[in-house]
Amino acid sequence: MRTTAEKPSIRLVWEQAGTDLDLATIQGIWTQEMYLRLTDQSNHLIEFTDGVIEVLSMPTRRHQVILLFLYDLIKLFMMRQGKVLVAPMRMQIRPGKYREPDLLLLLDMHDLRNQEAFWLGADLVVEVVSPADPERDTVLKRADYAEARIPEYWIVNPLDETITVLTLADDGQYAEYGTFHRGERATSRLIAGLTVSADEVFDAQ
Repeated sequence: MRTTAEKPSIRLVWEQAGTDLDLATIQGIWTQEMYLRLTDQSNHLIEFTDGVIEVLSMPTRRHQVILLFLYDLIKLFMMRQGKVLVAPMRMQIRPGKYREPDLLLLLDMHDLRNQEAFWLGADLVVEVVSPADPERDTVLKRADYAEARIPEYWIVNPLDETITVLTLADDGQYAEYGTFHRGERATSRLIAGLTVSADEVFDAQ
């Protein structure tokens, strides 16, 4: 989705402490509790891995249009079954690692992973690829979501206008279920009947 930013010039205000925090000086020593407290008090999109926080850039208009189109479509398809959310919503990959997927879905809204402060996983996640850092969604987060054992991961790429659907294999790695281009309909292996036109996704206004 979005690009990372770990520059010395980036500063956040931790309201509880009432002081500026220079991220460059304290990277590597953040605790999970500090991260959760910071994100509770910030309007920044922030991810966390083993003591390091990453401040994400704001999404573009096209990114948001595509994301909200998919959210509306999937929510309507689910018909009050399960739970569908969009970022910002923290999801724990494992203790010590948190991501903010663009879209998260649980098939059962009563699933114990559906926690108030952050989700403990998902059944399906979607990322809209950022033009500033495409490898973040196509490589890094592919590994992260496999580590979290999320059954299905959709990579929606406005750069080449493809939708890649990945499913978790027995070896714990993602296998490609399909890459769908304009003129084709992306389909889910996990959710029978869930399908979307690539043209409609990338032409969304």
